[in-house]
Amino acid sequence: MKVSGQTALALGKRLLEGWNVPPENAALQARVLVEAELKGHPSHGLQRLPRVLRRIERGLVAPSAKGVYKWRSDAVLEVDGGAGLGPVVAMDALARLMDRVLSSGIALAAIRNSNHLGMLAYYVEQVAARGLIGIAMSSSEALVHPYGGTRAMLGTNPLAIAVPTAGQPLVLDLATSNVSMGKIHHHAATGRPIPEGWARDAEGRPTTDPLRAKLGAIAPFGDAKGYGLGIAIELLVAALAGSALAPEVRGTLDAEAPCNKGDLLIVIDMGSAPDLAMRLSAYLDAVRASPPTQIEKPVRVPGDGAHRRRQAALAQGFEIDPRLWAELNALPHSNSAVFEGHE
Repeated sequence: MKVSGQTALALGKRLLEGWNVPPENAALQARVLVEAELKGHPSHGLQRLPRVLRRIERGLVAPSAKGVYKWRSDAVLEVDGGAGLGPVVAMDALARLMDRVLSSGIALAAIRNSNHLGMLAYYVEQVAARGLIGIAMSSSEALVHPYGGTRAMLGTNPLAIAVPTAGQPLVLDLATSNVSMGKIHHHAATGRPIPEGWARDAEGRPTTDPLRAKLGAIAPFGDAKGYGLGIAIELLVAALAGSALAPEVRGTLDAEAPCNKGDLLIVIDMGSAPDLAMRLSAYLDAVRASPPTQIEKPVRVPGDGAHRRRQAALAQGFEIDPRLWAELNALPHSNSAVFEGHE
């Protein structure tokens, strides 16, 4: 079934407000989830909302908290999120970074004691919209096995980078695992097997069963290369944010424990070269125009696919599992009668 972004956003906001989230915070949390749906990433979309609500209900999320912010140096901001909603803490930190970078040229926020940020592309795109470079990375529970290993020892440790140009920004957003755990949860929720090579079960054997994969370990992307990048992010986040390392991280996939992962946000001023944005755009256009391996599939640059999917979803709505939509509308405070006529 298809649902419009506005309908989904209204439902998400209403549910969060029903769990005593202030309207401004509820709107931001809902928007981050719906943006993931619009861009074709349901693993980071509305399927996460029931868990967010359970965490609020159990006192693991402080819905009004925005965090405590302290400049460790001219360019490094230390953030204690106060168990606040991840998007609220992150956007408040980004606002400070984007102001500071005007004088420092570069600024970094190291965040701990916050909650799941959702799709990292959302944050770096806000930075690129201001004509600045945005970089974001997060740690997570031990979900990924090392290259050559079978036991989960690393987080999925996503990385996002956005570079503004004269046109659409370059937006890279990837997990350092073959796939995010959210995608495995999405396959499990929709009853679909996962592709070969994504994960191993609890005994270290390759599996295509998402339920067994949830108890095992995901493979790093690109073998040794993804493993190397993932473990570097693991150490960077822990060292700068003072957060837990993967085997001790809790709270991003459950509603049982406080969230003790970490996040890094970096904002960089590109400078004021008059033709820089045009040169970057021209280069990306040249990459797109380069010869494809299949004539019917033109070369894309990171962010192109998500941008096209978002434009289509804004016009036509996005696909959502009917069971998830029914679950959301059955929750207290959904006021489901308002949403019976969904698209």
